[in-house]
Amino acid sequence: MQIHALSLNDFCEEQYTLIGIHTTLEDYRLAYLLNKNLDTKFSKSKSDLEFSKNGEQSTFSVYNYTSKKYDFEWFLIANSFKKENQTDISQLLLTAETRTYLIPEKKKIDYFIKISGETTNSYVSKKLDKIKNIEQVITAYPIDKNTLKSKDYLIF
Repeated sequence: MQIHALSLNDFCEEQYTLIGIHTTLEDYRLAYLLNKNLDTKFSKSKSDLEFSKNGEQSTFSVYNYTSKKYDFEWFLIANSFKKENQTDISQLLLTAETRTYLIPEKKKIDYFIKISGETTNSYVSKKLDKIKNIEQVITAYPIDKNTLKSKDYLIF
C-alpha cells in the first residue's frame, strides 16, 4: 500500500498585502473617502470580526470590496474596539472606556487594508500614494505580515 505524506509546503499560506492607516475618521467615513479616491466600492460586510477573550466580546468592523478587473479582494478592518463600561456608585454614574485591539502589537494603527491576492509593488505603491493624499489620513504604509504575532486574526 502506498503512503502519501504531506509536508508543510503542501499547504499554501494565503497571499495578501497589508496596509496600515492612521486617521481619526470613523470607519464609514474612511470607506467613503477610499471609494472616492481609489475607485473602489467598499461596502459594509454582512458580518464583523468577533472575538471573545477573557469573557469579553469584541467586534471589529469590516468593509469589503472585490475588484473584478484585478481579481483582488479588499478588506478595510478596524484595529480597535471601544466598549463603555458604566458603573453605578450610589447615584453617581461613572463611565469608563475599555479599548481592545485586533493586532495588539500595532496599537497606533487605526485601520488595516488587506488586499487578498498576489499584488505587485508598483500597484501597492500607487494605491498607497492615493491613500496618503486623502486630507484626513495622517499616514499609510505597508506592513510586513511576517513581523506580526497576531496575524492569524487577519485570516478570514
